[in-house]
Amino acid sequence: MYRQRLTLPALTLTALTLLPLAVACGNEKGGSTGSSSVGADTEPSVTGVHWTVDSVTVNGATYQAPDGAHVEIAKNGRATGNYGCNSFHSTAAFQGDRITLSRTLSTEMACEKRPMEFEKTLARALAAGPLTAETGRGKLTLTTAKGDRVHLTEEKDAPLYGTKWTVNSLVDGDVAQSLPAAADGKAWLTFTKKGADKESADKEGADNEVGAVSGSLGCNHVSAKATVRGSHITLGAPRTTRQMCSGSLMTTEKSLLKLFDSTVSYRIDHRSITLTSENGEGIGAIADR
Repeated sequence: MYRQRLTLPALTLTALTLLPLAVACGNEKGGSTGSSSVGADTEPSVTGVHWTVDSVTVNGATYQAPDGAHVEIAKNGRATGNYGCNSFHSTAAFQGDRITLSRTLSTEMACEKRPMEFEKTLARALAAGPLTAETGRGKLTLTTAKGDRVHLTEEKDAPLYGTKWTVNSLVDGDVAQSLPAAADGKAWLTFTKKGADKESADKEGADNEVGAVSGSLGCNHVSAKATVRGSHITLGAPRTTRQMCSGSLMTTEKSLLKLFDSTVSYRIDHRSITLTSENGEGIGAIADR
């Protein structure tokens, strides 16, 4: 089990490494956010998108990216991402169709069963800016001056409905704790939509999306009514099976049951979702592919 501050990147910051990335070229002024001489064509089509890394081509050889490798660039010039194991953030500057990433900080973790050599290849390619950006049909290619290329695909947020959300953490305030090993991958929820609650609409002036939630608590199966309004979900009284399981599974189940028969807030960030009660307790989950 591990504890992770939600305000940090996706992986725990055990150490920070300042990568020797190229300094942004162009007309960057002191104190700017790094988005100097923003290209009229490149910046709007590249920023605000979750770009999943598909592969990296170096010296004519193409290396496939592991799951989780991605890049996101905000309009304020902040870039974040993951090399496949370690997370990073840096400053992005635009000039015409070129992007330069600089002042990059990365976590420094050795991840089991992860291609660490790919991480080094991707990090070097992103550090070789300025990178020429080409976009089209949901694809992005970043090309270095040497002709090496990073191939990426736009990936939208997972939908609330119809997605199998596998629970991977228990939340308490700004701290997330992983599930016990025995419960890993066994707890999940899926939301389905049935229609609009017109009675609530008449009372509150807005339609509520009425549906249901079903899944597993790690041991027993669960189902309940689920009404979505804005960024909140009202979960009805849970209906569960009555199977007895190991202590760690039952402990996880009790934590998840606290969310039912109440209203929780929810937030989707790409393929992750958090459900949080009024007292700050909740869960984190990821969308199954």
